[in-house]
Amino acid sequence: MTRPILNIDEATYSDLEDLSRQQGSKMPAERYGGRTAPIGRELGARQLGYNVTVIAPGKRAYPFHCHAVNEEMFFVIEGRGEVRIGAQTHPISAGDVVACPAGGPETAHQIVNTGTAELKVLAVSTARVPEVCHYPDSGKFCAFDPEQRFVHIGHAGKSVDYWDGE
Repeated sequence: MTRPILNIDEATYSDLEDLSRQQGSKMPAERYGGRTAPIGRELGARQLGYNVTVIAPGKRAYPFHCHAVNEEMFFVIEGRGEVRIGAQTHPISAGDVVACPAGGPETAHQIVNTGTAELKVLAVSTARVPEVCHYPDSGKFCAFDPEQRFVHIGHAGKSVDYWDGE
């Protein structure tokens, strides 16, 4: 087993814009920004994923999205912001816990740093695969299975027949 304890001040953070570039895409830096430390695997987690995400003032870390399979929980470590869940927006600050169960657009969520200092959040989620995420603002979806090294991002309605190409 790996070391079961990690102080988040010792975590290794990666810039979200750099991660996006490494994956071959360009993050819109005018709206998104911050850094993340994926700590779950480092601690030996198998059925849960955890990361610490630090969101820059005035920015978001990820697009508004919902999960078909996995549930997420966010614990605000420091800072202030808001979380958009479905059609509602709620203020959040240090000490708040946010539940985001799997579901449809009513469970879609996004955290925004509305403060002037960094917003630091611990994210914990189930780690079930395969997973499908939906992005209500853009109409995109993402189907992925890291175990099979499969990722597909597209727009609903652009599909092919089951027998196409067979």
